[in-house]
Amino acid sequence: MKLFGLSIVFCCLMGTVRAQLQHPALPTLGKNDTIKTYVTLLDGEMVPWIVVPDVIIRASRIFKTEADRRAFNLLRYNVTKVIPYAHFAGGRYRQLQRDLALTGDKTKQKQLIDACNTQVKEMFDREVKNLTISQGEILIKLINRETDVTTYAVVKELKGSFSAFWMQGLARMFGHNLKETYDRDEQRDIEAILQEDGYDAYKN
Repeated sequence: MKLFGLSIVFCCLMGTVRAQLQHPALPTLGKNDTIKTYVTLLDGEMVPWIVVPDVIIRASRIFKTEADRRAFNLLRYNVTKVIPYAHFAGGRYRQLQRDLALTGDKTKQKQLIDACNTQVKEMFDREVKNLTISQGEILIKLINRETDVTTYAVVKELKGSFSAFWMQGLARMFGHNLKETYDRDEQRDIEAILQEDGYDAYKN
């Protein structure tokens, strides 16, 4: 009889220990503990999840000459100068495509195109026209990177074939080509600068 009683006590104790291992006591909260987070049960303890941003590790760039360093820094300056314009143009162009897809009314479509053209023209008259030739060339490439279509195609859609042809001729006078495309392999330096600065196509 005593052995039977001891067995019951032993089983009760083991059950209590097992319950404690499976269901650890919740931590005591203080008056300033207001941050909620997910937790994971690890070895009988509640461990909070701590999410940290991704850390990108890149090798330090080594330049052969000081001239190479200056050239790269100039390229970085030019890319940083024009990427907001390419980003705006890309976002506005994609918005236009979405808006056009929602209506089959030709009059409404023309109004949407005219509104987009006005916005782009205002930006050009206010800021883009002051870019250097090198910055303009980079802008043409980055617009293609942002939209997957050439600057020539964008102008043709917004302004018509004649305006696109005329602007292509004008661009040619300055050594540019509005039909130029962006190749990530050929433009490794530009791509590296964009990635380091956190820019990506179709961002926002």
